[in-house]
Amino acid sequence: MEHGAHQYIDRKSRQAKDETLLGDRQIVFLYSTIRERAPRLFQIATGGRISKWLAWLNYESFIGEKLLGGGDFLKRCGINAAECVENSQHLDTLGKIFRRTIRFWDCRPMPDDPDAVVSPCDAKMLYGALSPDSCLFIKGKFFDYDELIGRDKKKWRNTFADGDFALFRLTPEKYHYNHAPVSGKVIDFYQISGRYHSCNPHAVISACTPHSKNKRFVTIINTDVPGGTQIGLIAMVEIVALMIGDIVQNYSDYRYDNPIAVGTGLFLKKGQPKSQFKPGSSTVVLFFEKGRIRFCEDIVANMFAADVRSILSSGFGMPLVETDVEVRSPIGTARKQGE
Repeated sequence: MEHGAHQYIDRKSRQAKDETLLGDRQIVFLYSTIRERAPRLFQIATGGRISKWLAWLNYESFIGEKLLGGGDFLKRCGINAAECVENSQHLDTLGKIFRRTIRFWDCRPMPDDPDAVVSPCDAKMLYGALSPDSCLFIKGKFFDYDELIGRDKKKWRNTFADGDFALFRLTPEKYHYNHAPVSGKVIDFYQISGRYHSCNPHAVISACTPHSKNKRFVTIINTDVPGGTQIGLIAMVEIVALMIGDIVQNYSDYRYDNPIAVGTGLFLKKGQPKSQFKPGSSTVVLFFEKGRIRFCEDIVANMFAADVRSILSSGFGMPLVETDVEVRSPIGTARKQGE
């Protein structure tokens, strides 16, 4: 497959779309030639200091403006400036574009179904199962599960060990806030240090399972509480990537007003802003207890779509076609215990 030849399915039009993978040739070079021939240099390149420097170089400096097109980036990537809270004239640097807020209460409506689980971000989504008895078993292809959740977190690893997961890949042009996918109470919150690998599909199909090696924040949410979504426990794993400086935890109960840090005891309201990636591309993974979620039929069908050129499908030898989903849109519904 040629560099950049990657497609996904647009949920609204139901059509296969070509994705422009920014910096694809550099990523392929980094994860093949440099990783294989200069492992020490590869370690430096995927470290936190270099990642933050590259983020500044690309998104805040005049060099980045020249490389990625500055103001034309909005138009080239199809970003709808009318959705933004900020005036388009304010979005005069790539960094400001990536930190933008949107009128999600208008342009990202919530489903009426109280049992709905919603997408935590604007992203390209896949789903799978951790149980080897499931036809959706994908364990070990995108991450080392024990490492991703935390090798010292046996309780949570056991909780989701045979469950399902949804993986969301944010690309640089996306709106970079994460929203709560469910309503519930935070019962654990912790950070795991790590690298800053790219989440480009070419990097993902390499042998390094980057998602479980990157710096990440894990939020465990109990939804079986008053006002909760009633889908059991959920783990929300927010993962940094190459050229991501940080993940800022800034939950707001109403729009973006009065943001507060996420921590144990906080009640998250479904669809509200929870955190922000700064900036670049990144990944979110949701884990569900076994048998507690029913994924939307269109997303299920899309993943097995024929004649869609997916780097992930080719790399892993199985149908793995992503669906482009919007934040706060339904990705599945809660299954009550015993259903």
